[in-house]
Parts: sequence; structure tokens; C-alpha cells
Amino acid sequence: LHRAGRALLQPPPPVKMVNIPKAKKTFCKKCKKHAPHKVTQYKTGKASLYAQGKRRYDKKQAGYGGQTKPVFHKKAKTTKKIVLRLQCNTCKAVCMHPIKRCKHFEIGGDKKGKGQLYA
Repeated sequence: LHRAGRALLQPPPPVKMVNIPKAKKTFCKKCKKHAPHKVTQYKTGKASLYAQGKRRYDKKQAGYGGQTKPVFHKKAKTTKKIVLRLQCNTCKAVCMHPIKRCKHFEIGGDKKGKGQLYA
């Protein structure tokens, strides 16, 4: 077997959990210095019915003629990029910090000690 064939026979690496602390001391653009920030996960807000694109889409869909715009089916990604929402504890300014893609993510979970494995 050549190199690529051997790589296929190995078992997949164990799934790693990304664990982020609930508080982080980082730079605040408003305070212009490092300050403690509260860390939460960014979630998309509810879509507005009155946004221009939604009004245009609803107008085009109305009446006879079925589906007028393409519906996306070729989904290739299995994960989404995690976006951290950092809120400064002193001035309450909010900034977003995207991190890498991962399947398992938690905020403020148990810290992994030296030599300790996840159960």
C-alpha cells in the first residue's frame, strides 16, 4: 500500500470539544486598553418581514407561478464558524470574534487538567 492508502485505514481522531471561559481579559476598542469581557455565543436575530430583500421576495412569490427563485440544496459544510460576542465589563461595548469551525463547542465548561482526558 502506498501512503494515501495507509492513511485511509487509520481510525478517525477523537472528537475534540472546544471549551471557552465565560470571562476573558482582552483589548477593548472603546476603552483603548485591555479590560475583562463577558463571553457569549453570537446568535442570529429573527429575520425582519420589512427588510427590502424580504419584501421583494414576497412580492415576486405572490400570485400564480410557483417558486420563482432558486432554493439552495447543495449544502456542503457540516459545521459553522463559531462567533464569540465579547461585551466589555466597564463600558458595555460589544465586539464579535470569529473562531475556527468545530462540531462541539461550550462556554465555561470544566477545565481539562494535566493528563486528564474527557470522559
